[in-house]
Amino acid sequence: MKFVTAKFQNESVIGLVLKEVPLEILNLTGVAEELNVEFPNTLLEAVQLGTPFINLVEGLLDRFQIDLKNPMLILKGEDVQLLAPIPRPTKNIFCIGKNYRDHALELGSEADVPEVPMVFSKAPTSVIGPFENIEIPNSITEELDYEGELAVVIGRTGKGIRKDEAYNYVFGYTIINDITARDLQMRHKQFLIGKSLDTSCPMGPYLVHKKAVESPNELHIKTLVNGEVRQDANTCQMIFDIPTLIEDLSRGMTLEPGDIIATGTPAGVGKGFKPPRYLEDSDVVSIDIENIGVLTNTIRKHV
Repeated sequence: MKFVTAKFQNESVIGLVLKEVPLEILNLTGVAEELNVEFPNTLLEAVQLGTPFINLVEGLLDRFQIDLKNPMLILKGEDVQLLAPIPRPTKNIFCIGKNYRDHALELGSEADVPEVPMVFSKAPTSVIGPFENIEIPNSITEELDYEGELAVVIGRTGKGIRKDEAYNYVFGYTIINDITARDLQMRHKQFLIGKSLDTSCPMGPYLVHKKAVESPNELHIKTLVNGEVRQDANTCQMIFDIPTLIEDLSRGMTLEPGDIIATGTPAGVGKGFKPPRYLEDSDVVSIDIENIGVLTNTIRKHV
């Protein structure tokens, strides 16, 4: 199942993707209203429900005779605005640095390949949805970069989670573009500011339930800028796989439903080119991850 948060007639609704091209969405919020069934208001609430939410959706589908001509329940892509699946996370997003060996090497040397997960975060206020503009003033940064990443959405509360149990704590997956101001990273000698500018965390377009992703550690990931392939890799190349990340993060911290882990980016970022190829005004960045979807945003640099 692929879920969306969408704005329809000025209201936020939870949708189920019926078809991706052209986009068709079943308005689950509307179906629940029609059947007078209690339903979560947001996908964050849905994630917090966990398996009971999936059971609830399956029950709605069993009970509801879908009217393919009902414009209130079968929504066309042009009739909605897709938002980030979780538009305002309750915590900073956990991000993993240099989790692909080739990416660590393009930014440094063998000594920069981490021996343990390198963790930083992005503020919740940085999140935007698919097709929204990444609006970063020129006065703030001249070195804006892209980083296409598979993101894991936690579905159960846990601490001290063992690797062999890690997937039991996953709800699903989405895509994140870890937009980074490289000059701010260098200036402040840490990652938070350079990673947390407003609009610097595009997310989406879908939240894909884990049952629909058989092998999250074997997904093709590709980033394009204006149609040119910049990153082309597979999640099997991650140094630390998803179970390892969940085990390491939860060793001393409680993970909660709705927490998001961005698993790192492969080689091919703008800074890795010689000379660097940073993002410019009107550049279109698309991140395509197998079985997950395509996340597209446009750069708008202004004074």
